[in-house]
Amino acid sequence: MALTIGDDAPDFEADTTEGRIRFHDWIGDSWAVLFSHPRDFTPVCTTELGYMAKIKPDFDKRGVKIIGLSVDPVENHAKWAADIEKSQGTAVNYPMIGDTDFAISKAYGMLPPDVSGDPTQRTPAQNATLRNVYVIGPDKKIKLVLIYPRTTGRNFDEILRVIDSLQLTSEQQLATPAQWQPGDDAIIAGSVSDEQAKERYPDGWEQPLPYMRIVPSSR
Repeated sequence: MALTIGDDAPDFEADTTEGRIRFHDWIGDSWAVLFSHPRDFTPVCTTELGYMAKIKPDFDKRGVKIIGLSVDPVENHAKWAADIEKSQGTAVNYPMIGDTDFAISKAYGMLPPDVSGDPTQRTPAQNATLRNVYVIGPDKKIKLVLIYPRTTGRNFDEILRVIDSLQLTSEQQLATPAQWQPGDDAIIAGSVSDEQAKERYPDGWEQPLPYMRIVPSSR
């Protein structure tokens, strides 16, 4: 079954372009983004990997690690990285997993259990469901799942916005309204009682509805 918010992110060992890792150990106390690709040498994914490399400093400053995945072998990833740098202007600066036995893709519900064979003989269309983004917290639980079609490039600025919101909730128990951007007002989470809120916000809050308490956001 596909994973969803609140599930434990399956642990695994895998070869990557930066050596062999155990996923949970690699995450450590950080946040992480795992994003998957149907095959190497595909045009939309080429632009995505290049853009992620370009904005990696924005993830770094939020304490977020990035890792990519496709079923191609690691040596293919290295060749693809040269194309990405040449065409997108930024070298890939994060690890890419070689999931050649499909074990990780199956564990995350991105491919059905009966998939087998030589991964390099599969077409991108056969791997169309390998277009997921997972945001994983330091507790190794999944905080966000996004699935994109092969023809639509992913918006990684939105991933950063979501991470800002998730970290605000984790640190300050604030939720964020529609179209929220860092610096906008936020909503006191329902898990915070009025008594607790008064301690945190002695100047009070706006309350346009009985169930909505709005305060300035410090992020």
